Amino acid sequence: MNKGLLLEIPYGTRDFLPKDAKVKREIESKLAKNFSLWGYDEIVTPTIEYVDTLTINNRSGIETHLFKFFDKNNKTVALRHEMTTPIARVAASRMSDDILPYKLSYISNVYRYEQTQEGRQCEFYQAGVELMGVAEALGDAEVIALAVDSLQKVGLKNFEVCIGQVDFINGIMQQMGLSQEKQLQIRQALEQRNLVDLTNAVEDTKLPKQAKEALKSIPMLQGKEEVLEIANNLALNEQSRKALDNLHDIYTLLKAYNLADFVKFDLGVIRDFDYYTGMIFEVYAPMIGYPICGGGRYDKMLSDFGTDCPATGFAMGIERLMLALDKQNNIDEFASEENQKDIYVAYTSDKLNDAIALVNELRAEGKVVELALTNQTKAQAQLYIKNKLFKELIYLE
Repeated sequence: MNKGLLLEIPYGTRDFLPKDAKVKREIESKLAKNFSLWGYDEIVTPTIEYVDTLTINNRSGIETHLFKFFDKNNKTVALRHEMTTPIARVAASRMSDDILPYKLSYISNVYRYEQTQEGRQCEFYQAGVELMGVAEALGDAEVIALAVDSLQKVGLKNFEVCIGQVDFINGIMQQMGLSQEKQLQIRQALEQRNLVDLTNAVEDTKLPKQAKEALKSIPMLQGKEEVLEIANNLALNEQSRKALDNLHDIYTLLKAYNLADFVKFDLGVIRDFDYYTGMIFEVYAPMIGYPICGGGRYDKMLSDFGTDCPATGFAMGIERLMLALDKQNNIDEFASEENQKDIYVAYTSDKLNDAIALVNELRAEGKVVELALTNQTKAQAQLYIKNKLFKELIYLE
């Protein structure tokens, strides 16, 4: 046996040492509490699902990124790559008799085989919500508002919400008569923010010059409400115009939530799953080159499972959120005095029984207490509490 392998971990995974594990757990606890305050109930689904379930509406886009294997019955299963699809399966199969809307939340690990990067491994952690049964803009505004509120609750202060609309882009490409293959090329270039590929894909069409310039301008459609007016000049069909009206309605509601300062429109936003059908959004923080949170509307997914039901939601990456907090110097609050352990009880050799009685009493009072597991000098105990971040030392002698 190669002993070196015993010290390694698989590609794309990581260890959380105690300090990081504590920060991660406290962030998750704050998020779970806030989701509950907004009326969202936690749901837990299996880590493994049948591949046919996970790829029901996105087979070409995601199957190569799945960790797949066979069960005892030779059926192909995979580790879940995100949480929306499993939750849609549950809602369609086991909650169909419940009263709408379904307001569900989760905090889970997911798996996606891809090149690792800062803030994203092959195994990573997500927290999010799914709002099912609300087709109106008010549902989209609620999930965006909840995402913003949740980020604030964990201490993130500087971030921006970029909102787009799938039907705006799709409508423009359809009005121009582009083939499905060409539409896919353009969507992929927009998703990757690759202006070179976008230009090449657009120039490789027989569209007139004005139409080509309009397509190439989509990534630049960023800003406040004036962007919708500019985009309206490109939207010559009903699908695209309705998409812009939808964004206006959502923005009006977000102003009622007092969130207009956080929000801008980015009509070039394309999310990395095929199931989105309407509003989509991503949240960015300074010095982080990728979204820390994202989501949108996916009205057709539950119908793929046999239940016609509109839906919207978001997921935020826990590791990415930790990184954003660290870059904004807000991660330190999770190691603040209020988060330290309360009391360390140390003792001389003849005071062990007294020390055990004391820690039992203190723990019954709700204190976070650690008992020394060997007798120590007072100097040794003081060094220990400094290293382990205790508020107080009780030394029995």
